[in-house]
Amino acid sequence: MVALDELDRKILSILQENARTPFSEIARRLGVSEGTIHLRVRRLREEGVIKGFYAHVSPEAVGKGLTAIICIRADPSKYASVLEKLASINEVYELYDVTGEFYAVSKIRTTDMSQLARVLDQVGSIDGVVSTQTMIVLRTIKEKHSIDI
Repeated sequence: MVALDELDRKILSILQENARTPFSEIARRLGVSEGTIHLRVRRLREEGVIKGFYAHVSPEAVGKGLTAIICIRADPSKYASVLEKLASINEVYELYDVTGEFYAVSKIRTTDMSQLARVLDQVGSIDGVVSTQTMIVLRTIKEKHSIDI
């Protein structure tokens, strides 16, 4: 864990609201110099606190309106390979190594049911995948992209 002071926290909060906020605007709002903001953001990036700056794109607007969750059971001796192959599938947007009944949980985004079926066939054909359970997301109630600091 990286030690963050109050200024770091405020900078991160502003950037999570809008990563395009100019450093001059952040400096003005926080009552410090633009150079201070530049140095702090550079340090936060170097320390891995800030992983990158992204546009939050609507999946529906770009034709990826079908979301599904796939829970995967795997052969433990082939699990590392299974995770590697799952991570390489373009439609897999999130992949988690989990505890409990399943070994991994993935979030899939596709254009439609036929593409989802192709992805499920691809997942099922991975050597070491024992079984899957798929849930189609009907509505997204909450999907938070910022971290409370």
